[in-house]
Amino acid sequence: MPPLEVGAMIAPRVSLGSERRAPPATEVRAGVGIIVVDARGRVLLEKRSDCGQWGLPGGRINPGEDIETAARREVKEATGLDVRVTALLGVYSELPEHLATYPGERKPVQLVDVILVANVISGRLHSSDESGELAFFWPHGLPNDIVPPAVSPLRHYVRGERGVIQ
Repeated sequence: MPPLEVGAMIAPRVSLGSERRAPPATEVRAGVGIIVVDARGRVLLEKRSDCGQWGLPGGRINPGEDIETAARREVKEATGLDVRVTALLGVYSELPEHLATYPGERKPVQLVDVILVANVISGRLHSSDESGELAFFWPHGLPNDIVPPAVSPLRHYVRGERGVIQ
């Protein structure tokens, strides 16, 4: 597989940092990302409506919500699909990819993403307000314009790695 390149456009609603250290008063937020795989072995990506780049379905873990429930909820909301979680790919928090500043918020945020692998079990694919487009890609034919936080997890998935902590 050719190396995944991080696209030049950064989401206008999220500003990603370039530092390898988090600034003082950085908030840490837990989220979940899901590598959704169809019956043919293709990976589902969403083209984000805020930046036009491809990413993984996912989002925040709500208070009191376990990670697997959050993953199933986020996939259903973003894609209309029901999934069965099959594996933990890894936990990702590396900087600068996971350092963001959101509009209207003063504090920077370090995202800690639990990335799971899941299979489609039912549902009808449809996009949400957050995703301009949804498409399945072969693992060795992923697009180059992928949001920075999804690059490493996708690379690890394609290589067959599991249990990554980064």
